[in-house]
Amino acid sequence: MKIKVVGVDPGLAATGIGIVTGSTHKVGAYAFGAIRTSPQSTQGFRLERIYSRLRALIDDEKPDLMVIEDVFSLDKFPQSGITLGKVCGVILLAAHQAGIDARAIAVREAKQVLTGNGNASKAQLERAVRRAVGCDQAIRPYHASDALGLALIGLFRYAGGQLNRVCGKEESAQ
Repeated sequence: MKIKVVGVDPGLAATGIGIVTGSTHKVGAYAFGAIRTSPQSTQGFRLERIYSRLRALIDDEKPDLMVIEDVFSLDKFPQSGITLGKVCGVILLAAHQAGIDARAIAVREAKQVLTGNGNASKAQLERAVRRAVGCDQAIRPYHASDALGLALIGLFRYAGGQLNRVCGKEESAQ
């Protein structure tokens, strides 16, 4: 069964987007990019831009699933975690309004799945993603390669139909 998965690496300055189509562990097609916003714009304008661009992409691509990097916060920069939470909120809203199932994955889990190392660097993760999709060129920006990695995880985990949705909850297929 082929599915299309959108991966999203949230960020106020640049929200990475990755799209994969395939089945189980076989990638048929992929695309990546980023939604950029200007620091000179108000936060509300920037959030609306992320929401509207993502919503347009969802409407055009009609994915089966969205995988988003889960919110995290660093003790040294608590405000960054709050801002990231706002960005994640508009991303989840776009998915919900489009009727797309959205799953959140912790950054360490994504690194572990894709590289075998939960503490992998951005460069190591980008190389692993590039190998998985068969891309010869560097995938930039790193936000886009991170998002493409999230989409791959969605494809690896959910393309085989391992999960059924029942009354809005997941149950393992028997």
